[in-house]
Amino acid sequence: MRLLDRYLLRELAGPFSYCLTGFLIFFIAFDLFDELSKLQKLHLKTIDVVEYYAVKSPEFMVTVMPVAFLLALLYTLTQLARHHEITAIRAAGVSLIRLAIPYGVLGFILSLGVFAINELWAPRSSEKAEDIRNRYQSDAPSRKQVWEKKLGFVSGLDSRNWSIEAFHTEKFLMQGVLVDTVEVDGSSVLLAADRGWRETNTWVFTNVYITAFAPDRSETSSRHYDTLAVPEFTETPEQIRSEIKMKKMNNLRDVRHVQLSVKEILDYQRLHPGGTRKDSMLETKLHGRLAAPWTCLVVVLIALPFGAASGRRNVVVGVASSILICFVYFMLGQLALGLGVGEIVPGWIAAWAPNAIFAAAGAVLTLRVR
Repeated sequence: MRLLDRYLLRELAGPFSYCLTGFLIFFIAFDLFDELSKLQKLHLKTIDVVEYYAVKSPEFMVTVMPVAFLLALLYTLTQLARHHEITAIRAAGVSLIRLAIPYGVLGFILSLGVFAINELWAPRSSEKAEDIRNRYQSDAPSRKQVWEKKLGFVSGLDSRNWSIEAFHTEKFLMQGVLVDTVEVDGSSVLLAADRGWRETNTWVFTNVYITAFAPDRSETSSRHYDTLAVPEFTETPEQIRSEIKMKKMNNLRDVRHVQLSVKEILDYQRLHPGGTRKDSMLETKLHGRLAAPWTCLVVVLIALPFGAASGRRNVVVGVASSILICFVYFMLGQLALGLGVGEIVPGWIAAWAPNAIFAAAGAVLTLRVR
């Protein structure tokens, strides 16, 4: 790494750490102000509230990271321009694009970090936060002790219609299981069991009745087993958990707030290869999860022309510019999300359009900087 690259990153490090910390505190304070009365009614103590927001912080970090990076970049570039350092660097033969390389590399690293947070921590943080909220509620036990009731879905893998009275999302236990498998000729086989669990990648059931039906639904045979392993059932616990989460996503508001990882979305799609009525929501959500982290990289293209061309303008201009850019980006993102969920445009276009538009605008403005 050249001396210049180290200097540019060192100048950015301070503002970025301050902005990241400040925005994170702001988001937590804003959410606390909105939730305080509800948390008090739930009898949460101070230590519980601290733990609650520590668990929720990954959700905030996904939103805060690009905003903090943009503001820090604008501030740093504005400061460099005000003191004619960018002019001196360019006079030494360093182009504006070359100057932006260390910031682009950092933006790429931050994008990977945001993707990791989105994929590994954020989906679980909402569940853990809900556990903390209900910690002192006798009628709302911990999520790990709660069985998902009345779960039903059709697996497109082998045309199996599942009906489960209760499913434990952590231990993968089932109670009251009915699985109706429809064959190609119209005949079917119905499995009814009291309990089921996962053992060495195979579903095992107890007190099982297997009933075969002809295409006209007349019963042809029936057998009973005390215990039966059914390796033919290829549905995995992760796919069933994705089905449970997808039950909660029915409109645009749910698409915004339900935390689904890319893996969970792909698990659901593998469970329903023929598609469902939620395909547009799923496609938009999937590409949205993939596109969101790269905002940190797009930020570099946007900040470069605004910051490097600032001249002697006040630093407040950089702050105002970042606020305006964030507002426009947010509004464009929400509009695109609505168009994708409403099937007006394909989900991948809706998800990637804001990044593409801002990246193109930033590239054009950067080329025009003199």
